[in-house]
Amino acid sequence: GDLFIGLTVPKNREIARDYYVAPLETVACMIHSPEHEFRLSGFLALVARYKKLKDPAERRRTVEFYLDNAERANNWDLVDLSCYEIVGAHVVATGETEILDRLSESGNLWRERIAIVSTMAMVRAGEMAMTLKLAEKYLTHPHQLIHKATGWLLREAGKRDLDALTGFLDRHAAVMPRTALRYAIEKLPEERRQHYLKLK
Repeated sequence: GDLFIGLTVPKNREIARDYYVAPLETVACMIHSPEHEFRLSGFLALVARYKKLKDPAERRRTVEFYLDNAERANNWDLVDLSCYEIVGAHVVATGETEILDRLSESGNLWRERIAIVSTMAMVRAGEMAMTLKLAEKYLTHPHQLIHKATGWLLREAGKRDLDALTGFLDRHAAVMPRTALRYAIEKLPEERRQHYLKLK
């Protein structure tokens, strides 16, 4: 049911560069638009805004604005292109992991995806614990968009800490959603991949 006008992501990024200094009220108009690309440019403008801000109070205000409007990131690409560079970066900087806990328990698909994808920033900082915690919480999640995101983040964690990934798989592969498992094991050697697939 989404509406598209046909802009590419690079064009959206170009537009976003013109709006990162815009008042948040203007960005709110963008992300509340029915057109997908308007929303994407608005969220990309928030990413650029957060990266350029130096004042911790203004950074926090940007994070809070993002969280207040998280339901407007109502497609997987809107989530994936914005959340870890705002929410994830904030959690890495502050240690406020309870933000991700609240998102993961919200009952809203997009907020739940924001929670797990935001852990990308933590994985890149060498911190795997939150990814593993949320991946375990999502073992019984019903939606494939969460299965895909969970498997993706587990795979990313495994690139940096293979023992963390294989330890998780040893404990949970048999009960993981198949899509999450396939995403998680994608970069493992074939023999190891087959081992985990046979546990299903």
